[in-house]
Amino acid sequence: MKTLMAALLFYTIIPLPYSQNLSFKGIALYAPIVGIILAAILGLLDGLLELVLPFNSGLRSAIVVVTWVFLTGGLHLDGAMDTSDGLGVNELERRLTVMSDSRSGAYGVITAIVILGLKTLALMEISSHRFSVLLHALAWGRWGQSFAIVHYPYIKTTGKGKFHQEGMKKRQVYFMALFLLSLMLLAKDLRFFILFCLLTALFVGFIINKLVGGQTGDTYGAIVEWTETLTLVSAALILKINY
Repeated sequence: MKTLMAALLFYTIIPLPYSQNLSFKGIALYAPIVGIILAAILGLLDGLLELVLPFNSGLRSAIVVVTWVFLTGGLHLDGAMDTSDGLGVNELERRLTVMSDSRSGAYGVITAIVILGLKTLALMEISSHRFSVLLHALAWGRWGQSFAIVHYPYIKTTGKGKFHQEGMKKRQVYFMALFLLSLMLLAKDLRFFILFCLLTALFVGFIINKLVGGQTGDTYGAIVEWTETLTLVSAALILKINY
């Protein structure tokens, strides 16, 4: 519970009583659980908005996405933006410098617009299973980050994300994947989508690792954001075909 609380404090802006006894080692393992908690909050908000805005899924979806970013403090979105700015530079050392710069470049701004736009548009197209889709998008995006942490090298000697590798073991990440896959028992009609979430999380981490040449705290955020985005888009397509 202490590690989960530490994960909530690090990955969200949810107000919690802070304890100096908390250890932030291994919090990435609990990131998918944080995603499930965030999905519960967003699902509740989405349900309440449906009562007020029953015929305006566009505005409802936009409010959900904005709240989504707000609850995470823009942590992952900032990482995705910095990663895109870094990919605009060929030299590794200069790339890392650009990614560490707090100022956003053109690539970063474009990335934010694309991610937020696709999330909103995809959510607008999803009329059923909205909570289940949100749950798996947020959980698997964070699981993809955990997988990257234990499988790919961290290329900076120091950095905000380096501590994530401390206290993390591969078998723990695999067990978390099994737990998320077990949720198929509660949503049997979304089996294909859930399997697609797993594959997307692996694919996004692999591609970003190849493009950047390793991992940093920013690329961890990029993995979360792009996995979430692609799973939402895929859900919109899959549900349109099946329903």
